Amino acid sequence: MSAGDNAAIFERGEGVRREARGSVMLFKALAGTTEGRLSLMERTLPPGGRMPPPHRHAGNDEAYFVLDGEVTFILDGETRRGGPETFVLVPAGVGHTFGNASDRPARLLVLHSPALDGYFADLAELWSGEQPPTPEQERALMARHGMEPA
Repeated sequence: MSAGDNAAIFERGEGVRREARGSVMLFKALAGTTEGRLSLMERTLPPGGRMPPPHRHAGNDEAYFVLDGEVTFILDGETRRGGPETFVLVPAGVGHTFGNASDRPARLLVLHSPALDGYFADLAELWSGEQPPTPEQERALMARHGMEPA
């Protein structure tokens, strides 16, 4: 294949791996490979895992596409559940969180524009300690990456 220096093909289970809140994130596109325009991850959510604190992105749009299982989305206080092939667009400034309240794993694609993979690298580090971080520690990390409570 003749493509640019940052062209990439990832097979199932491949990517830059991060873990936090019990979920596994495989990044397929990073800020360094897209000149910061976007990041894309395949994320597996454990059953009943902890949701991120409700938040909004000042300068990032976020999109979700459910591949397997059921994901609960809360957007500006409205709760919706989505199964395979559900697409959710969260424009910058919209309060949201998401998680898996079911008893089976869920898998989805998550796109951020511009790229936000640096936050997830820091989040994985925060979760690598002996004890899970507090919601307050997570909110402080989010604030450092341009997110605010919703």
